[in-house]
Amino acid sequence: MSPLIITPRTKVHELLTAYPELEDVLIEIAPVFKKLKNPVLRRTIARVTTLQQAAQVGAVPVHTLVNTLRQKVGQDTLEGLEAGTAGHSEKPSWLVETSIVKRLDARPIIEQGGHPLGEVLESVKDLKPGEIFELTTPFLPAPLIERVVAQGFDNYAEKKAEDHFINYFLKKQ
Repeated sequence: MSPLIITPRTKVHELLTAYPELEDVLIEIAPVFKKLKNPVLRRTIARVTTLQQAAQVGAVPVHTLVNTLRQKVGQDTLEGLEAGTAGHSEKPSWLVETSIVKRLDARPIIEQGGHPLGEVLESVKDLKPGEIFELTTPFLPAPLIERVVAQGFDNYAEKKAEDHFINYFLKKQ
């Protein structure tokens, strides 16, 4: 079997299966990755999260993350990697309290080993243009954000604390 070539599209689970020694490197790069020690998160979130998405979660440039991991296992660095970001960096003008029509605190779902994607997709499907869905999570859910944005939503994520994020999804016109 050929060794895994590490790219921004590599899933975290694939990476740690092929190179278990990189878990400590990930944690060193961004302490938020300590959550990977939780077996439930490792089995669920890590299976669908790419390194590009993990870089967003860890607030680390994707080229730094990928090239550091590649160097640790003897792979050449990659040039021209794009950072890519989900949503806005500044609070958007569309984010007004009166437009929030649905809310979900997904922290209990995630803590019990579940994944809120199905419930989120169900919650946003009937929103009308201009309406906002608010999602509370213990980390930036980059794969989930990408799925919802792909369905015609704009996104803004706000970090309240190390383990408290509020994600807003606006149904576009």
